[in-house]
Formats: sequence, structure tokens, C-alpha cells
Amino acid sequence: MATGENPPPPAGGSSHGLRAGLHGLTTRGRSFLAAGITASLCAYVFGQDALLRVGVLLAALPLASAVWLLRTRYRVAGGRRLSPHRAPAGQEARVHLRLDNVSRMPTGVLLLEDRVPYVLGPRPRFVLDRVEPHGFREVSYRVRSDLRGRYPLGPLQLRLSDPFGMCELTRSFNASDVLTVVPQVMPLPPVRLPGERAGHGDTNARALALAGDDDVIPREYRHGDDLRRVHWKSTARYGELMVRREEQPLKAHAAVLLDTRAIAHRGSGPGSSFEWAVSCAASVGVHLIERGYRTRLVTDTGDTVPAPGSQLGSTTPVEAGGLLLDELAVVDHSDGGGLARAEEALRAGEGLLVAIVGSLDDEQVERMCALRRRAAGAVLFLLDTATWAGLRHLLPDTADDTFQEQQKLLRRAGWTVLPVKAGASAAELWRSADRTEQSNPYRDEVGA
Repeated sequence: MATGENPPPPAGGSSHGLRAGLHGLTTRGRSFLAAGITASLCAYVFGQDALLRVGVLLAALPLASAVWLLRTRYRVAGGRRLSPHRAPAGQEARVHLRLDNVSRMPTGVLLLEDRVPYVLGPRPRFVLDRVEPHGFREVSYRVRSDLRGRYPLGPLQLRLSDPFGMCELTRSFNASDVLTVVPQVMPLPPVRLPGERAGHGDTNARALALAGDDDVIPREYRHGDDLRRVHWKSTARYGELMVRREEQPLKAHAAVLLDTRAIAHRGSGPGSSFEWAVSCAASVGVHLIERGYRTRLVTDTGDTVPAPGSQLGSTTPVEAGGLLLDELAVVDHSDGGGLARAEEALRAGEGLLVAIVGSLDDEQVERMCALRRRAAGAVLFLLDTATWAGLRHLLPDTADDTFQEQQKLLRRAGWTVLPVKAGASAAELWRSADRTEQSNPYRDEVGA
């Protein structure tokens, strides 16, 4: 929640404050001032004292209003709260504004305005009645974006006005917030993923849950270790103080590979193949994190989230999922033409590898076959990007044959291949992952 306090207006006696007041004159105030000056000049030329008094009154009213507004010494504090801070693309988020009068005198009528990017909707404006001393007012508005990204909200602006509407001054708070619009996350069904029979995923989690006290692997006591972690059976067996290890060595690992190459995707806007791939990566990543995998995101540029060397186990599943979604909220096309950097970033023994890739040439198919050997289990979402651009019927029959041949080569290398066409459901494809694994005619030729 962002908060800030509005400083009092400058004193009306300073030249800077007077200039600010004159710049803040409304159309009504400028009209009164111009009429007053004109009437005073005419009264001087024609010697009309009555007209002079009218002119002075007309000119003095907007000036007095500006001075009164500048000398108003009340202070107000403003705050903003987002619900939620991360909003999926296409869904609304609500912004709550609160204005507190922290002075000992009531305010006048206030115009509250918040700055928002145009992609989130029109700029919200609220007219607030006078706020009593130490009172507050609360208002809210909704924002929505179909485009992923981080969007700044604020600063909050407060427009002060005199009772006659002659002068308006704008004050800005210094606090702002950021709304993160993340890709849509589709709930995926629980399935038995390829590679889990090798000790990954839920099977591994159940093995840890059933492990008894005798299955604990102890180590020697070190200075500073918590005495509550002392393993007394091992201490008695080895004749020296032994403690339980801090980490379980069987924690499941997974990597989600996202192909961001611009040349590998078709279409534009929220309906493009790239946006489908980003949403699929978010859905798979969050799903794996919720199942207990230590999941990291890898792109074709070699970038990884979390970064190499970070403590993957130091974050909760909610924090890990938020970190992944924050990265996917701003991911964009890359200028790369290959997957060599991704291969460097993916270490051997990755555990489970889930890849979402666009169009592949022969070289990239060979690269994907090599990547398969780095993981115990591998699932591949292979996008038929021509269907996103509506070009499939315009391409020769050999193009479809090439796509089918690529699937065969990748399955022969050990991938569980899920061909994706425009409009496909990630949940339905994910549900077929285990069935595809069982129906793979090459699954006996490769090791999982």
C-alpha cells in the first residue's frame, strides 16, 4: 500500500506563491480579473467613480480567492491499495484510494485524480465533499488490461478549489504503486508425468512422507547446530554427536523452457502463438510448483528464473509462483535464432523438463533431441504456428508432412510430444501427456 502526505500550499505573501495562484485561475477567475481590469481602465478614462468601484471588486475577487487558497494550511495524507497486486490478463483489479485530513480544520471541495496508463482505462476522477478535521474519505475504481506488463499507478493528484470556483491548485503525492498484469494461468489436471517412475514428482513426495526415523541420513555435529536436530540413535551408534541433515536429497527438480524467438511465432496481440506459449508456461510452472517441484524458468536466451546460485528452497510455493509470474509478465520476443544458450543453461540431470516451443527447423529439432538427454522426463508442447496465422491451407502438403516428421523424430528421442494448434486447451493437452507417453511407439527404445 502506497501512502504519502501532501505538503501545505506555499504562503500567499511570496512571489512564487502568487505566480502559482495566478496560474491556477480558472476560466471564471480569469474572466472576472479581465473584466475588473477593463472596467477600472474605462472608469479612469471616463472619470466614473462608480464604475471604478465595480472594476476593483471584480478584479479583487479572483485575487483574494487565490490568496485565500494559497494560505490554506490544512494537510492531507493519501494512500492506495491494490486488490490484487498481480492481476491476470483480461481480468479486473480494484484500486482503493483513501484520503485523510490530518489537520485541525475542514477542507473545501476536493477533486481527486489518479494517474494510470491508457491501456488500463480512463483516468479516474472523484469529487469529494469537505472532509472534517481528522476525517477521511475512501473511493475505489477498477482497471483492466488484456496486455501483460508492469504498469505504474500514480502519483495521486489533489485539486484544491475556492468556494467561488475562481482558482484551482493541483498538489501531487509522491507515492506510487505498480500493477503487474500476469499471463492467464489455467488449472491443469494432476497426471502421472514421464520420469516420475525414476523418483520424481508425487512418487518422490510420497516416499519422503513415508520415511521413518531410521531413514534419516545424519551427519556429524557442527558448532552452532540446533540441539533439537540431534539424532540420538545415530549418536549412540557412532559414539559421537550426530544431527539430521537440513535438506532432503530427494527434492524433485523441474525446468520450464520457453521459446521466445520472434521467428518461431506467428500472429499478433493477445491471440498470437507467443501469448499462448507464455500462458502455457505460466500454467505449467505454477502447477509444478504446487506439486512440490523446485521449478525454474529458462528461455532461449539462456535467462533463468530464479537466477543461478539462488536458494530455490528458501521461498514458499506462493513466493516461487509469484516470482515466475512476475518474470512472465514482462517477457518479450527475442532476436535469437537458435536454442544453443538454452542448452547451456539446462544442466544435466534436470529432472523433469517441459518445453514450449514454436516453429523448428532441422537444426533446432536436433538441438531439442540433444536436450532430451539432460532430463529424466520430458514433455514438449510443439506449436503449429501456421494455424495461428491462418496459413495452413495456403501451405503445401509437404509443410504438414514436415511437422509430422518432426514429431516422430522428437518422440524417437524420448520426448512426450503434444502438438498444439490455434485454440487448443493447455489443460486438455496436459491431460493427454500420460496417455501420449503410454502410446509412444518409441518409448521402449529410449531410457526415461
